[in-house]
Amino acid sequence: MKTLENQTLLYDEDCPLCSLYTTGFVKSGMLDQNGRKSYCQLSEEEQNFVDLKRAPNEIALVDNKTQTVTYGIDSLIKVVGFSFPLIEKVATVKPIHFVLKKLYSFVSYNRKVIIPGNVKEENKLQCVPDFNYKYRFLFIGFALTITTFTLFGYSNLILNFPKSNIARELILAFGQIVFQSLFLFKFDKQTILNYAGNLMTVSLMGSLILTPVLLLSQFVLLPQMIILGWFGVTVLIMFLEHFRRVKVLKLPFYLSFTWILYRIIALVFILN
Repeated sequence: MKTLENQTLLYDEDCPLCSLYTTGFVKSGMLDQNGRKSYCQLSEEEQNFVDLKRAPNEIALVDNKTQTVTYGIDSLIKVVGFSFPLIEKVATVKPIHFVLKKLYSFVSYNRKVIIPGNVKEENKLQCVPDFNYKYRFLFIGFALTITTFTLFGYSNLILNFPKSNIARELILAFGQIVFQSLFLFKFDKQTILNYAGNLMTVSLMGSLILTPVLLLSQFVLLPQMIILGWFGVTVLIMFLEHFRRVKVLKLPFYLSFTWILYRIIALVFILN
């Protein structure tokens, strides 16, 4: 593994996802031991040549010798491409680079709702991405789609449930956003959309947990006890994660219980 030396990635220390992959670059040897640094710890000298508005949206890779900066997907391509030149060659092909850039923006602008972390308020600099409505709605739509199709498949595994259809599952998945928003009417629209993003991440997480049983059921006839039990465990995990996220977002704790209430209402609706 070739090491890209004298280069430092400025990562978001309040983002567990950012911390994870930048640590991975250092531990794998792609970057040297000084290859990562919290954006919040930028020196005054570094603030003179780092774009402080762009860096929170697109991870910055600082060349410590020339004091030049690369941003976003190009930073990651430069780090990975130094060890794997073929990857860099493929990733810089215009159509592929365009797609990678959009995927990077999709994740970066939604990173606070994908894996939220506690913000250390004492820091003078905050690595918080701009609120981007387009990418937030795209993320919510993506999570809604995965959730809808997963629940459609899983509902049909439960023998006592009425036969499911895509429209019903889509309405139920989207309905939770509308229902929960009723309890946030005093908050601004960005707070509501931040919560909606976290809510759909929880739903997406639940879909991923249900997927192994859903796939296994295509090859093996599973007992209803396993199917229902796995669903119950999934709901419990989702509730605990929802509760944790509400606390991180500093929103009213009762949102976790109205979330359960919605599911009870939805179950009554399905059975009738």
